[in-house]
Amino acid sequence: MAVAGLLVGWPGAAAQAQPVNSLPGTVSSTLHLKLERDGLVSVTEQITVPPGQPVERNMPLRQSAGAGVDRVFTVSGLTLDGGTAQVDADKVHLTLQPGVSTLKYAVRGAVADTGDVQEVQWQVSGGWSVPVDRVEVASLLSPRVPQNIMCLAGPVGSADRCARFEITHTQAVHALTYGLEPGDRMDITFNIPAGTVPANAVTEEYFSLARAFSLTPATAAGLVGIGLLLIGGLGLAWYARGRDARAFAEDVGRVEVLMTDSRGAVTFASPDGVLPGQIGAVIDERVDPVDVTATIIDLAVRNYLWIEELPGQDWRFVRLNPADESLRPFERAVYELLIGESPEVRLSQLRGVDLSRVREALYAEVVDKEWFGRRPDADRNRFWWIGIGLTVGGALLTAVLALTSSLALLGIGVVLGGIAMTFSARLMPARTSRGSALVLQVRGLRSYLHEVSADALPPADRETVFSRSLPYVVVLDETDRWLAEFAELDPASDGTPGLYWYGSPDSTKNLRTFGARFPTLVSKLNEAVKS
Repeated sequence: MAVAGLLVGWPGAAAQAQPVNSLPGTVSSTLHLKLERDGLVSVTEQITVPPGQPVERNMPLRQSAGAGVDRVFTVSGLTLDGGTAQVDADKVHLTLQPGVSTLKYAVRGAVADTGDVQEVQWQVSGGWSVPVDRVEVASLLSPRVPQNIMCLAGPVGSADRCARFEITHTQAVHALTYGLEPGDRMDITFNIPAGTVPANAVTEEYFSLARAFSLTPATAAGLVGIGLLLIGGLGLAWYARGRDARAFAEDVGRVEVLMTDSRGAVTFASPDGVLPGQIGAVIDERVDPVDVTATIIDLAVRNYLWIEELPGQDWRFVRLNPADESLRPFERAVYELLIGESPEVRLSQLRGVDLSRVREALYAEVVDKEWFGRRPDADRNRFWWIGIGLTVGGALLTAVLALTSSLALLGIGVVLGGIAMTFSARLMPARTSRGSALVLQVRGLRSYLHEVSADALPPADRETVFSRSLPYVVVLDETDRWLAEFAELDPASDGTPGLYWYGSPDSTKNLRTFGARFPTLVSKLNEAVKS
């Protein structure tokens, strides 16, 4: 009969191992194993304990089979000649008296189906309280010849091999190891053809971080799927914003915003008719205090309000004309928020201003003007809350999966997806083609504000151009340059003293004093309308 398999640790693989005597005064054992047709492994072990104290041994019935998984064995028919034995749920505790003891038992749970073979595994020696000089498996009988054998010895979990192990030319199985330290073990594993005996291996899972978060083919496939969904979603967002990315990347020249009316006077006209308060909502997709401040300045420039400078860095806003049909809804909301039905209000009196109505009107405005297909705040909030929901749901899913399976990494993937969606929510509002075109025009408007020269304008039109441009200067944060460029402007050149919309106690021939105080007005207005 041919040898089915051979793993060698023995010199002269065809030779029978010669008996090796243990050292005097040491523990040694010799085992005979038999795989029964019902799947039990019968074990007969002869143990030699030197004179002196009894020896303790704990044979584990629960052994690690990987992260979060135990292999569970049971023993039956246990007898011990020369000591006492106690069988517990997880171990067999032996107390061995000096001399030679004979231990007999049968193990259930050693046979597992693994593909086209059956794998038989048992820890033939282990749990000793003292060093063991020598352990020998003298014989191993099986209904069918083992195909191969593996013997490991040393600390639990190590891959150190036994000193010798083989299947001889006579199909006998032998294994031998030396020098086990307290707590070391000797494991025997061999394969037989599938279906030789009934499989009876039992495994039990328990919570383990390593098992819960292990990378398995299932979790890897799930993570890849989550990653593809995330990349696809972000890709769609970037595609939707592609027009804006190209718009910001283009080199935009100066946009001509100065026009000559029928009377030959030079005046300012914004691109696409955009108002100062609308610019901020289109560019950064938010309604900020500076958008409201720029609108207040614009209402004064258009003669709805009069702004008067008062001592002590305070200003008074006086009603000139009531809000009419020429005002957009958001401008009317700003007008009523600032002055309402009062004839005047001081800046120092503005406290706790509620901008919710202005925000609602401005967000509706940018959709009405077809700069956005949907309200940017609604898009942003929707994706933010979806991201938060995914993050929280992913955290709960991670906890459930960690306690019940090895798929907790899928929950982590959902958490990461939720976090990514939360932080990318600001990318979700996408401008329309008209909104992207306006972005280009606003960049051109900024170039105009940088390049225009006051001296190039007719003296009689400089105050009008300066004033009509000023609210756009405020919202685009170009105030310092604009005030410096028009510092020498004579506000009386139009035939009336001072700026037509702004009163100051100082009587000057230029705008230097105004230029020194106007930034403070803007700063205080921003602070007053901040919610």
